[in-house]
Amino acid sequence: MRSWDAKRIAATAGAELLIEPSRAPGAAGPNSVSIDSRLLSPGALFVGLRGERADGGAHAAEALAAGAWGVLVAPEHARSAARDAGGGVVLAHPDPLAAMQGLARAWRQELRAAGARVIAITGSTGKTSTKDILAALLGSRMRTASSAANLNTEIGLPLAILAAPGDSEALVLEMAMRGAGQIAELTGIAEPDVGLIVNVGPAHLELLGSLEAVAAAKAELIAGLAPGASVVLPSREPLLEAHMRADLHTVTFGEGGDVVLLERRPDGRTLIRHGTEEIELWPSFSQAHNLRNLLAAVAAARALGITPEGPLDVAFSAMRGERLELAGGVVLIDDCYNANPMSMRAAIDDLAETAPARRVAVLGDMLELGPESPRLHREIGEHAAARGVGLLVTVGPLAAEMSSSFAGESHAVADAGAAAELLEGLLRERDTVLLKGSRGVGLERAVAALGAGRQPQRERPGDGALLAPGACSGRD
Repeated sequence: MRSWDAKRIAATAGAELLIEPSRAPGAAGPNSVSIDSRLLSPGALFVGLRGERADGGAHAAEALAAGAWGVLVAPEHARSAARDAGGGVVLAHPDPLAAMQGLARAWRQELRAAGARVIAITGSTGKTSTKDILAALLGSRMRTASSAANLNTEIGLPLAILAAPGDSEALVLEMAMRGAGQIAELTGIAEPDVGLIVNVGPAHLELLGSLEAVAAAKAELIAGLAPGASVVLPSREPLLEAHMRADLHTVTFGEGGDVVLLERRPDGRTLIRHGTEEIELWPSFSQAHNLRNLLAAVAAARALGITPEGPLDVAFSAMRGERLELAGGVVLIDDCYNANPMSMRAAIDDLAETAPARRVAVLGDMLELGPESPRLHREIGEHAAARGVGLLVTVGPLAAEMSSSFAGESHAVADAGAAAELLEGLLRERDTVLLKGSRGVGLERAVAALGAGRQPQRERPGDGALLAPGACSGRD
Protein backbone atom coordinates (compact mmCIF):
# COMPACT_ATOMS: atom_id res chain seq x y z
CA MET A 1 0.00 0.00 0.00
CA ARG A 2 2.99 2.27 -0.27
CA SER A 3 1.41 3.98 -3.28
CA TRP A 4 -1.83 4.79 -1.44
CA ASP A 5 -2.05 8.23 0.18
CA ALA A 6 -4.03 9.04 3.31
CA LYS A 7 -7.16 10.11 1.44
CA ARG A 8 -7.27 6.90 -0.58
CA ILE A 9 -6.79 4.76 2.50
CA ALA A 10 -9.57 6.63 4.30
CA ALA A 11 -11.95 6.22 1.37
CA THR A 12 -11.10 2.54 0.89
CA ALA A 13 -11.51 1.75 4.58
CA GLY A 14 -14.64 3.85 4.93
CA ALA A 15 -12.88 5.80 7.67
CA GLU A 16 -12.91 9.47 8.62
CA LEU A 17 -9.59 11.23 8.01
CA LEU A 18 -9.06 13.45 11.06
CA ILE A 19 -5.39 14.34 10.57
CA GLU A 20 -3.51 14.31 7.25
CA PRO A 21 0.26 13.72 7.13
CA SER A 22 2.48 16.66 7.94
CA ARG A 23 5.85 15.02 8.59
CA ALA A 24 6.54 14.78 4.86
CA PRO A 25 3.94 16.52 2.68
CA GLY A 26 3.09 14.41 -0.34
CA ALA A 27 4.69 11.32 1.18
CA ALA A 28 3.55 7.88 0.13
CA GLY A 29 1.35 5.66 2.22
CA PRO A 30 2.28 3.13 4.92
CA ASN A 31 4.92 0.49 4.31
CA SER A 32 3.09 -2.14 6.38
CA VAL A 33 0.13 -2.75 8.69
CA SER A 34 0.42 -3.72 12.37
CA ILE A 35 -2.06 -4.46 15.14
CA ASP A 36 0.56 -4.42 17.92
CA SER A 37 1.92 -1.02 18.94
CA ARG A 38 4.88 -2.73 20.63
CA LEU A 39 6.08 -4.45 17.47
CA LEU A 40 5.30 -2.03 14.67
CA SER A 41 8.07 -0.66 12.49
CA PRO A 42 8.38 3.04 11.61
CA GLY A 43 6.17 3.88 8.67
CA ALA A 44 3.49 1.29 9.52
CA LEU A 45 -0.24 1.85 9.77
CA PHE A 46 -1.36 0.85 13.25
CA VAL A 47 -4.86 -0.63 13.46
CA GLY A 48 -6.20 -0.69 17.00
CA LEU A 49 -8.51 -3.67 17.44
CA ARG A 50 -10.90 -4.33 20.29
CA GLY A 51 -10.18 -7.57 22.16
CA GLU A 52 -11.90 -9.46 24.94
CA ARG A 53 -9.65 -7.92 27.60
CA ALA A 54 -8.26 -4.75 26.05
CA ASP A 55 -8.79 -2.25 23.26
CA GLY A 56 -5.73 -1.78 21.06
CA GLY A 57 -6.98 1.64 20.04
CA ALA A 58 -6.01 2.92 23.48
CA HIS A 59 -2.38 2.61 22.34
CA ALA A 60 -2.76 4.91 19.33
CA ALA A 61 -0.65 7.69 20.82
CA GLU A 62 2.12 5.21 21.66
CA ALA A 63 2.09 3.95 18.08
CA LEU A 64 2.42 7.47 16.69
CA ALA A 65 5.23 8.23 19.11
CA ALA A 66 7.00 5.06 17.88
CA GLY A 67 6.98 6.38 14.32
CA ALA A 68 3.81 4.92 12.89
CA TRP A 69 2.74 6.38 9.54
CA GLY A 70 -0.70 6.68 11.04
CA VAL A 71 -3.38 5.03 13.15
CA LEU A 72 -6.78 3.56 12.31
CA VAL A 73 -8.80 3.35 15.52
CA ALA A 74 -12.27 3.76 16.99
CA PRO A 75 -13.53 7.39 17.15
CA GLU A 76 -13.04 7.77 20.90
CA HIS A 77 -9.36 6.85 20.56
CA ALA A 78 -8.91 8.82 17.34
CA ARG A 79 -9.99 12.05 18.97
CA SER A 80 -7.45 11.54 21.73
CA ALA A 81 -4.68 10.63 19.29
CA ALA A 82 -5.47 13.63 17.09
CA ARG A 83 -4.53 16.00 19.92
CA ASP A 84 -0.93 14.77 19.78
CA ALA A 85 -0.53 13.17 16.36
CA GLY A 86 2.99 14.48 15.91
CA GLY A 87 2.61 14.59 12.13
CA GLY A 88 1.06 11.14 11.71
CA VAL A 89 -2.22 10.30 10.04
CA VAL A 90 -5.27 9.70 12.24
CA LEU A 91 -8.20 7.71 10.86
CA ALA A 92 -11.42 6.97 12.74
CA HIS A 93 -13.75 4.04 12.14
CA PRO A 94 -16.36 2.54 14.48
CA ASP A 95 -15.15 -0.98 13.58
CA PRO A 96 -11.39 -0.96 12.90
CA LEU A 97 -11.38 -4.69 12.05
CA ALA A 98 -13.99 -4.20 9.32
CA ALA A 99 -11.98 -1.25 8.04
CA MET A 100 -8.81 -3.35 7.90
CA GLN A 101 -10.67 -6.13 6.09
CA GLY A 102 -11.87 -3.57 3.55
CA LEU A 103 -8.31 -2.42 2.97
CA ALA A 104 -7.22 -6.04 2.48
CA ARG A 105 -10.00 -6.70 -0.02
CA ALA A 106 -9.05 -3.61 -2.00
CA TRP A 107 -5.32 -4.50 -1.92
CA ARG A 108 -6.13 -8.00 -3.13
CA GLN A 109 -8.07 -6.45 -6.06
CA GLU A 110 -5.12 -4.22 -6.90
CA LEU A 111 -2.83 -7.23 -6.86
CA ARG A 112 -5.23 -9.00 -9.24
CA ALA A 113 -5.19 -6.04 -11.60
CA ALA A 114 -1.40 -6.38 -11.70
CA GLY A 115 -1.70 -10.08 -12.56
CA ALA A 116 -1.33 -11.75 -9.15
CA ARG A 117 -3.09 -15.06 -8.47
CA VAL A 118 -4.44 -16.06 -5.06
CA ILE A 119 -4.56 -19.62 -3.72
CA ALA A 120 -6.57 -20.21 -0.53
CA ILE A 121 -5.98 -23.33 1.56
CA THR A 122 -8.18 -24.82 4.27
CA GLY A 123 -8.66 -28.26 5.83
CA SER A 124 -8.87 -30.04 9.16
CA THR A 125 -5.13 -30.68 9.37
CA GLY A 126 -2.01 -29.97 7.32
CA LYS A 127 -3.06 -26.52 6.09
CA THR A 128 0.09 -24.77 7.22
CA SER A 129 2.46 -27.45 5.93
CA THR A 130 0.67 -27.51 2.57
CA LYS A 131 0.93 -23.72 2.44
CA ASP A 132 4.66 -23.93 3.14
CA ILE A 133 5.14 -26.57 0.43
CA LEU A 134 3.08 -24.69 -2.16
CA ALA A 135 4.88 -21.40 -1.47
CA ALA A 136 8.19 -23.19 -2.05
CA LEU A 137 6.92 -24.85 -5.24
CA LEU A 138 5.69 -21.58 -6.72
CA GLY A 139 8.60 -19.53 -5.41
CA SER A 140 11.04 -20.95 -7.94
CA ARG A 141 8.85 -19.77 -10.79
CA MET A 142 6.91 -16.74 -9.53
CA ARG A 143 7.30 -13.90 -7.04
CA THR A 144 5.37 -15.55 -4.22
CA ALA A 145 4.07 -14.28 -0.90
CA SER A 146 2.34 -16.43 1.71
CA SER A 147 0.62 -16.22 5.07
CA ALA A 148 3.13 -15.92 7.89
CA ALA A 149 2.88 -18.37 10.81
CA ASN A 150 -0.79 -18.61 11.79
CA LEU A 151 -2.21 -15.52 10.06
CA ASN A 152 -5.31 -17.44 9.03
CA THR A 153 -8.29 -15.89 10.83
CA GLU A 154 -10.55 -12.88 10.23
CA ILE A 155 -7.67 -10.82 11.68
CA GLY A 156 -4.68 -12.76 10.37
CA LEU A 157 -5.78 -13.24 6.78
CA PRO A 158 -6.22 -9.50 6.08
CA LEU A 159 -2.79 -8.89 7.60
CA ALA A 160 -1.30 -11.56 5.32
CA ILE A 161 -2.87 -9.94 2.25
CA LEU A 162 -1.73 -6.47 3.24
CA ALA A 163 1.82 -7.77 3.75
CA ALA A 164 2.05 -8.98 0.15
CA PRO A 165 4.39 -6.80 -1.96
CA GLY A 166 2.84 -4.96 -4.88
CA ASP A 167 4.82 -6.98 -7.41
CA SER A 168 3.62 -10.35 -6.08
CA GLU A 169 2.64 -12.83 -8.77
CA ALA A 170 1.20 -15.43 -6.39
CA LEU A 171 -0.24 -15.17 -2.90
CA VAL A 172 -0.75 -18.37 -0.88
CA LEU A 173 -3.22 -17.87 1.95
CA GLU A 174 -4.27 -20.16 4.79
CA MET A 175 -7.84 -20.11 6.10
CA ALA A 176 -8.86 -21.41 9.53
CA MET A 177 -12.25 -21.75 11.15
CA ARG A 178 -14.00 -22.89 14.28
CA GLY A 179 -17.59 -22.56 13.13
CA ALA A 180 -19.97 -22.05 10.23
CA GLY A 181 -19.66 -18.87 8.16
CA GLN A 182 -16.03 -18.13 8.95
CA ILE A 183 -14.48 -19.62 5.78
CA ALA A 184 -17.13 -17.78 3.75
CA GLU A 185 -16.07 -14.51 5.38
CA LEU A 186 -12.39 -15.13 4.60
CA THR A 187 -13.16 -16.20 1.02
CA GLY A 188 -15.05 -12.95 0.48
CA ILE A 189 -11.94 -11.01 1.46
CA ALA A 190 -9.38 -13.10 -0.43
CA GLU A 191 -11.38 -13.77 -3.63
CA PRO A 192 -9.21 -16.79 -4.52
CA ASP A 193 -8.42 -17.95 -8.03
CA VAL A 194 -7.73 -21.43 -6.64
CA GLY A 195 -9.33 -22.98 -3.56
CA LEU A 196 -7.68 -26.00 -1.92
CA ILE A 197 -9.27 -28.22 0.74
CA VAL A 198 -6.56 -30.49 2.14
CA ASN A 199 -8.90 -32.84 4.02
CA VAL A 200 -11.98 -33.11 6.23
CA GLY A 201 -11.61 -34.64 9.68
CA PRO A 202 -12.95 -34.65 13.25
CA ALA A 203 -11.97 -31.16 14.40
CA HIS A 204 -14.28 -28.71 16.22
CA LEU A 205 -16.99 -31.33 16.60
CA GLU A 206 -18.02 -29.68 19.87
CA LEU A 207 -19.14 -26.60 17.94
CA LEU A 208 -20.17 -28.11 14.61
CA GLY A 209 -21.67 -31.40 15.80
CA SER A 210 -20.79 -33.76 12.94
CA LEU A 211 -18.29 -34.50 10.20
CA GLU A 212 -20.92 -33.44 7.66
CA ALA A 213 -21.08 -30.02 9.31
CA VAL A 214 -17.27 -29.79 9.32
CA ALA A 215 -17.28 -30.56 5.58
CA ALA A 216 -19.97 -27.95 4.95
CA ALA A 217 -17.94 -25.34 6.81
CA LYS A 218 -14.81 -26.14 4.80
CA ALA A 219 -16.86 -26.22 1.58
CA GLU A 220 -17.75 -22.56 2.05
CA LEU A 221 -14.49 -22.07 0.16
CA ILE A 222 -15.98 -23.92 -2.82
CA ALA A 223 -19.19 -21.87 -2.64
CA GLY A 224 -17.28 -18.61 -2.56
CA LEU A 225 -15.19 -19.17 -5.71
CA ALA A 226 -16.08 -17.26 -8.85
CA PRO A 227 -17.34 -19.27 -11.84
CA GLY A 228 -14.39 -20.57 -13.85
CA ALA A 229 -12.06 -20.66 -10.84
CA SER A 230 -10.23 -23.84 -9.84
CA VAL A 231 -10.83 -26.03 -6.82
CA VAL A 232 -8.42 -28.71 -5.56
CA LEU A 233 -9.94 -31.51 -3.48
CA PRO A 234 -8.91 -34.83 -1.95
CA SER A 235 -9.91 -37.74 -4.14
CA ARG A 236 -12.79 -39.95 -3.04
CA GLU A 237 -13.97 -37.64 -0.26
CA PRO A 238 -17.72 -38.33 -0.05
CA LEU A 239 -18.24 -35.56 2.50
CA LEU A 240 -17.46 -32.97 -0.18
CA GLU A 241 -19.42 -34.46 -3.06
CA ALA A 242 -22.61 -32.54 -2.30
CA HIS A 243 -20.68 -29.26 -2.41
CA MET A 244 -18.95 -29.65 -5.78
CA ARG A 245 -19.81 -27.24 -8.61
CA ALA A 246 -19.95 -27.90 -12.34
CA ASP A 247 -18.82 -24.35 -13.17
CA LEU A 248 -15.44 -24.80 -11.47
CA HIS A 249 -12.32 -26.53 -12.77
CA THR A 250 -11.82 -29.39 -10.31
CA VAL A 251 -8.48 -31.15 -9.70
CA THR A 252 -8.30 -34.06 -7.27
CA PHE A 253 -5.26 -35.53 -5.51
CA GLY A 254 -4.46 -38.78 -3.78
CA GLU A 255 -5.20 -42.39 -4.68
CA GLY A 256 -7.66 -42.52 -7.54
CA GLY A 257 -7.36 -38.79 -8.21
CA ASP A 258 -5.90 -36.62 -10.95
CA VAL A 259 -2.60 -36.06 -9.11
CA VAL A 260 -1.12 -39.24 -7.65
CA LEU A 261 2.14 -40.38 -6.07
CA LEU A 262 3.86 -42.93 -8.30
CA GLU A 263 7.05 -43.62 -6.39
CA ARG A 264 9.29 -42.36 -3.59
CA ARG A 265 12.81 -43.66 -4.23
CA PRO A 266 15.53 -44.22 -1.60
CA ASP A 267 17.53 -41.26 -2.92
CA GLY A 268 14.55 -38.98 -2.24
CA ARG A 269 13.42 -38.69 -5.84
CA THR A 270 9.62 -38.50 -5.87
CA LEU A 271 7.58 -39.23 -8.97
CA ILE A 272 4.10 -37.74 -9.31
CA ARG A 273 1.67 -38.13 -12.16
CA HIS A 274 -0.95 -35.63 -13.30
CA GLY A 275 -2.93 -36.99 -16.19
CA THR A 276 -0.40 -38.21 -18.75
CA GLU A 277 2.43 -36.05 -17.41
CA GLU A 278 5.07 -37.27 -14.96
CA ILE A 279 6.55 -34.78 -12.47
CA GLU A 280 9.88 -35.43 -10.74
CA LEU A 281 10.74 -33.69 -7.46
CA TRP A 282 13.37 -34.08 -4.73
CA PRO A 283 11.58 -32.79 -1.60
CA SER A 284 13.53 -32.10 1.60
CA PHE A 285 11.04 -34.16 3.62
CA SER A 286 9.83 -37.74 3.60
CA GLN A 287 6.94 -38.00 6.10
CA ALA A 288 3.91 -39.76 4.62
CA HIS A 289 1.50 -36.99 5.63
CA ASN A 290 3.69 -34.32 4.04
CA LEU A 291 4.02 -36.35 0.85
CA ARG A 292 0.23 -36.26 0.67
CA ASN A 293 0.36 -32.51 1.34
CA LEU A 294 2.87 -32.34 -1.52
CA LEU A 295 0.30 -33.91 -3.86
CA ALA A 296 -2.22 -31.24 -2.83
CA ALA A 297 0.35 -28.49 -3.44
CA VAL A 298 1.34 -29.91 -6.85
CA ALA A 299 -2.35 -30.04 -7.82
CA ALA A 300 -2.76 -26.38 -6.86
CA ALA A 301 0.36 -25.42 -8.81
CA ARG A 302 -0.95 -27.27 -11.84
CA ALA A 303 -4.26 -25.42 -11.52
CA LEU A 304 -2.21 -22.24 -11.99
CA GLY A 305 -0.51 -23.72 -15.04
CA ILE A 306 2.78 -24.31 -13.21
CA THR A 307 4.63 -27.64 -13.49
CA PRO A 308 7.14 -27.86 -10.62
CA GLU A 309 10.28 -29.96 -10.96
CA GLY A 310 13.67 -30.62 -9.39
CA PRO A 311 14.88 -29.98 -5.81
CA LEU A 312 12.30 -28.72 -3.34
CA ASP A 313 13.54 -27.26 -0.04
CA VAL A 314 10.76 -26.33 2.36
CA ALA A 315 11.15 -24.37 5.59
CA PHE A 316 8.17 -25.56 7.59
CA SER A 317 6.53 -23.27 10.14
CA ALA A 318 7.49 -23.64 13.81
CA MET A 319 6.03 -26.39 16.02
CA ARG A 320 5.10 -28.52 12.99
CA GLY A 321 7.42 -31.48 13.36
CA GLU A 322 10.46 -29.41 14.33
CA ARG A 323 13.21 -31.65 15.72
CA LEU A 324 15.37 -30.76 18.71
CA GLU A 325 18.49 -32.87 19.35
CA LEU A 326 19.49 -33.29 22.99
CA ALA A 327 22.45 -34.92 24.72
CA GLY A 328 22.63 -38.69 24.57
CA GLY A 329 21.07 -38.84 21.13
CA VAL A 330 17.60 -37.96 22.43
CA VAL A 331 15.45 -36.25 19.80
CA LEU A 332 12.34 -34.20 20.62
CA ILE A 333 9.74 -33.80 17.87
CA ASP A 334 8.03 -30.47 18.54
CA ASP A 335 4.58 -30.85 16.96
CA CYS A 336 2.86 -28.78 19.62
CA TYR A 337 0.98 -26.28 17.50
CA ASN A 338 -2.35 -28.09 17.57
CA ALA A 339 -3.98 -31.50 17.45
CA ASN A 340 -7.05 -33.42 16.36
CA PRO A 341 -7.48 -37.18 15.80
CA MET A 342 -6.33 -37.01 12.19
CA SER A 343 -3.14 -35.02 12.85
CA MET A 344 -2.41 -37.04 16.01
CA ARG A 345 -2.41 -40.29 14.04
CA ALA A 346 -0.16 -38.82 11.36
CA ALA A 347 2.34 -37.61 13.98
CA ILE A 348 2.42 -41.02 15.68
CA ASP A 349 2.96 -42.67 12.30
CA ASP A 350 5.91 -40.36 11.63
CA LEU A 351 7.36 -41.19 15.07
CA ALA A 352 7.04 -44.90 14.31
CA GLU A 353 8.72 -44.56 10.92
CA THR A 354 11.66 -42.37 11.97
CA ALA A 355 12.64 -43.37 15.55
CA PRO A 356 15.87 -45.44 15.60
CA ALA A 357 15.23 -46.74 19.12
CA ARG A 358 12.46 -46.34 21.74
CA ARG A 359 9.40 -44.37 20.72
CA VAL A 360 8.07 -42.01 23.37
CA ALA A 361 4.78 -40.11 22.89
CA VAL A 362 3.80 -37.15 25.08
CA LEU A 363 0.22 -36.48 24.02
CA GLY A 364 -2.04 -33.76 25.33
CA ASP A 365 -5.77 -33.13 25.28
CA MET A 366 -7.47 -32.82 21.90
CA LEU A 367 -9.98 -30.05 22.54
CA GLU A 368 -13.41 -29.24 21.07
CA LEU A 369 -14.32 -32.81 20.12
CA GLY A 370 -17.69 -32.84 21.86
CA PRO A 371 -19.44 -35.95 23.24
CA GLU A 372 -17.22 -38.29 21.20
CA SER A 373 -14.09 -36.98 22.90
CA PRO A 374 -13.48 -39.96 25.27
CA ARG A 375 -13.78 -42.50 22.45
CA LEU A 376 -11.56 -40.47 20.11
CA HIS A 377 -8.88 -40.19 22.79
CA ARG A 378 -9.03 -43.93 23.51
CA GLU A 379 -8.59 -44.64 19.80
CA ILE A 380 -5.38 -42.59 19.81
CA GLY A 381 -4.07 -44.72 22.68
CA GLU A 382 -4.85 -47.84 20.64
CA HIS A 383 -3.08 -46.37 17.61
CA ALA A 384 0.00 -45.49 19.66
CA ALA A 385 0.19 -49.06 20.94
CA ALA A 386 -0.27 -50.49 17.45
CA ARG A 387 2.56 -48.32 16.11
CA GLY A 388 5.03 -49.55 18.72
CA VAL A 389 5.14 -46.60 21.12
CA GLY A 390 7.12 -47.81 24.12
CA LEU A 391 6.26 -45.05 26.60
CA LEU A 392 3.13 -42.90 26.66
CA VAL A 393 2.76 -39.77 28.79
CA THR A 394 -0.67 -38.14 28.66
CA VAL A 395 -1.15 -34.49 29.56
CA GLY A 396 -4.54 -33.28 30.74
CA PRO A 397 -7.81 -34.92 31.81
CA LEU A 398 -9.03 -35.75 28.31
CA ALA A 399 -5.74 -37.28 27.19
CA ALA A 400 -5.77 -39.56 30.23
CA GLU A 401 -8.36 -41.63 28.35
CA MET A 402 -5.56 -42.74 26.01
CA SER A 403 -3.91 -44.74 28.80
CA SER A 404 -6.96 -46.99 29.21
CA SER A 405 -6.46 -48.39 25.70
CA PHE A 406 -2.64 -48.40 25.72
CA ALA A 407 -1.00 -51.70 26.59
CA GLY A 408 2.51 -50.46 27.41
CA GLU A 409 4.04 -48.21 30.07
CA SER A 410 2.01 -45.05 30.54
CA HIS A 411 1.82 -42.09 32.91
CA ALA A 412 -0.85 -39.41 33.25
CA VAL A 413 0.05 -35.85 34.34
CA ALA A 414 -1.94 -32.67 34.70
CA ASP A 415 0.09 -30.16 32.69
CA ALA A 416 3.13 -29.52 30.51
CA GLY A 417 5.38 -28.65 33.45
CA ALA A 418 4.62 -31.95 35.16
CA ALA A 419 5.29 -33.79 31.89
CA ALA A 420 8.75 -32.24 31.58
CA GLU A 421 9.58 -33.04 35.20
CA LEU A 422 8.47 -36.67 34.78
CA LEU A 423 10.37 -37.16 31.52
CA GLU A 424 13.63 -35.99 33.06
CA GLY A 425 13.71 -39.25 35.00
CA LEU A 426 12.32 -41.52 32.29
CA LEU A 427 14.22 -40.68 29.13
CA ARG A 428 16.95 -42.98 27.85
CA GLU A 429 19.71 -42.49 25.33
CA ARG A 430 18.55 -42.44 21.71
CA ASP A 431 14.87 -42.02 22.63
CA THR A 432 12.72 -40.18 20.09
CA VAL A 433 10.03 -38.15 21.85
CA LEU A 434 6.91 -36.80 20.14
CA LEU A 435 5.15 -33.92 21.90
CA LYS A 436 1.72 -33.08 20.51
CA GLY A 437 -1.56 -31.69 21.83
CA SER A 438 -4.13 -28.97 21.28
CA ARG A 439 -2.92 -25.40 21.54
CA GLY A 440 -4.52 -24.89 24.93
CA VAL A 441 -2.33 -27.57 26.50
CA GLY A 442 0.84 -25.55 25.86
CA LEU A 443 3.19 -28.50 25.36
CA GLU A 444 5.83 -26.18 23.94
CA ARG A 445 6.60 -25.38 27.59
CA ALA A 446 7.66 -28.99 28.07
CA VAL A 447 9.86 -28.74 24.96
CA ALA A 448 11.53 -25.63 26.35
CA ALA A 449 12.05 -27.19 29.78
CA LEU A 450 13.55 -30.40 28.40
CA GLY A 451 15.81 -28.51 26.02
CA ALA A 452 17.12 -26.07 28.65
CA GLY A 453 20.79 -26.60 29.41
CA ARG A 454 21.14 -29.59 27.07
CA GLN A 455 22.88 -27.81 24.17
CA PRO A 456 20.01 -28.35 21.77
CA GLN A 457 20.39 -28.19 18.01
CA ARG A 458 17.17 -27.35 16.24
CA GLU A 459 16.33 -28.80 12.88
CA ARG A 460 13.22 -28.34 10.81
CA PRO A 461 12.31 -30.34 7.76
CA GLY A 462 13.86 -28.33 4.94
CA ASP A 463 16.14 -26.20 7.12
CA GLY A 464 18.42 -23.97 5.08
CA ALA A 465 15.85 -23.31 2.38
CA LEU A 466 15.20 -19.75 1.34
CA LEU A 467 11.68 -18.40 1.27
CA ALA A 468 10.43 -17.22 -2.05
CA PRO A 469 10.85 -13.51 -2.85
CA GLY A 470 8.32 -11.55 -0.83
CA ALA A 471 7.28 -14.54 1.26
CA CYS A 472 6.22 -13.94 4.80
CA SER A 473 8.04 -16.08 7.09
CA GLY A 474 -5.69 -20.08 16.64
CA ARG A 475 -7.79 -21.75 14.84
CA ASP A 476 -7.70 -24.97 12.82
